Amino acid sequence: MDEFSLINTVVAQLGEQAQGRWVRLGPGDDAAVIEQSPDCEAVASIDTLVGGVHFPLGSTPLQVGYRALMVSLSDLAAMGAEPRYVLVALTLPQADAAWVSHLAQGMAEAAVACDVYLCGGNFAKGPLSLTVSVHGEIPMGQAVTRSGARVGDGVFVSGDVGGAGACVRQQDWDFSIPLSPGQERYLRPRARFDLCAHLREHAHAAIDVSDGLVADMSHICTASDVSAQLDRTAIPLSPGAVLEDALYGGDDYQLLCTAATDKLPGFTCIGEITVGSGVWLDGVQLEPRGYNHFGAA
Repeated sequence: MDEFSLINTVVAQLGEQAQGRWVRLGPGDDAAVIEQSPDCEAVASIDTLVGGVHFPLGSTPLQVGYRALMVSLSDLAAMGAEPRYVLVALTLPQADAAWVSHLAQGMAEAAVACDVYLCGGNFAKGPLSLTVSVHGEIPMGQAVTRSGARVGDGVFVSGDVGGAGACVRQQDWDFSIPLSPGQERYLRPRARFDLCAHLREHAHAAIDVSDGLVADMSHICTASDVSAQLDRTAIPLSPGAVLEDALYGGDDYQLLCTAATDKLPGFTCIGEITVGSGVWLDGVQLEPRGYNHFGAA
């Protein structure tokens, strides 16, 4: 089986998620052609997911495909953007039509859930990895960045955290069915596009929780030149998670934001923004550690 046969396998599995609405030309040509909405700006991001690093090598291809798209699309949600299309480059040790077909099935499931189209990509031979380029749009001037947090803002998170971190901490890689709650959080995260309208309307700064609550809150604090004071009793923990999982585990892909209110629909208030620097928990400054590809071992 050659590269072009694999492409045909993916396109067949994607079905209607390969082209439609704003995708004027999907897979099959040198490039896709996309229709841009008037009075909108393009928002784009790219992630590489490596086997054995970003997903266990024992994961099923369906799990890999679903997770790869969702974690990549989450970056668009963190900006308040609406998703439009995705490009995927897949590196495989060998051509395996059945594996690729199930991978595409997982990607299609995520694409349907996020109302996005996978309209192009590439195959190469090598160690297992996926590079996912995600593209969306947002009304002109409404992108929510990390640098807008203001003193007096509340700090909000869009759901419970720590479940994926607990799965990693426990090395819970026996993916028998049904999945455990921690495995579900790790393998089947949800990009929170359902909350983008609230972000655009209320949030001053935002990020998705990929590297851990403390590390990602630190990014906002550094970019905004502020401090965050968190309340441990307010942090919503996932089933089976402990506070350490929520603070440092990562892979939750909930939205973390700041806003000038004490209530935000769909979010839980876990602290406030103050003058100073760093992230503090009940008056104690926290080390801003989290996942880092090139950090010290």
